[in-house]
Amino acid sequence: MTVQPMKPPLEVVLADVNAEVVETWRSAFADTPEIEILQASILDQRVDAWVSPTNSRGRMDGGVDAVIKKYLGAGIQLRVQRAIRDRFGGSLPVGSAVCVPSGAVNPKFLISTPTMEQSSQDVSETLNVALACAAAFQAIHMQNEKEPGSIASVALVGMGAATGRVPARVCANLMWTGYTLFNDYSFQDFDDLRKTIREQLDDIESRPEEERVRIEPPRSRG
Repeated sequence: MTVQPMKPPLEVVLADVNAEVVETWRSAFADTPEIEILQASILDQRVDAWVSPTNSRGRMDGGVDAVIKKYLGAGIQLRVQRAIRDRFGGSLPVGSAVCVPSGAVNPKFLISTPTMEQSSQDVSETLNVALACAAAFQAIHMQNEKEPGSIASVALVGMGAATGRVPARVCANLMWTGYTLFNDYSFQDFDDLRKTIREQLDDIESRPEEERVRIEPPRSRG
């Protein structure tokens, strides 16, 4: 992990139909005014990429995944699952993501990042939201390294707050952790990202749910 160099700004929209999620976002992201927060459907956001919380197999059969699949067509699930098969052997670890062409003008890309291994799994007692959110931003970084400027704007929903049963305040704070991690640091790969988050957040269950946790740089050795 290295301190993140200067990079082009990314327009980030947080959009959810759940009023409680939106309210807790406004609190968690109060000191990041560059983030746009809306009580609205992700389908209405005209951005380069949508982020969809998924499961490790990329089965878009519930929650936001199902809504996006209905909107973009069944082919989007085939593209997501093909990317998971080609890059991860068929199972996408939590803390990883794939970025695929959407087949539409808006958005151009869909980023799928698992908050759970299986559909409708309770992940309320895990770090999965922080891992998934950070992985989504890592996927944007990787896509822009491959095709500079291809993703300049992105929309995310409340990750894990519906089928994953993560309390809204916990969801908001863990998403803030994932976002600030993207702004502060650069990772070599998803393995490096997961290791960094788990090393610093493994005791998260013992902290107050209203606490926001910022990942700190590793101390220099020697």
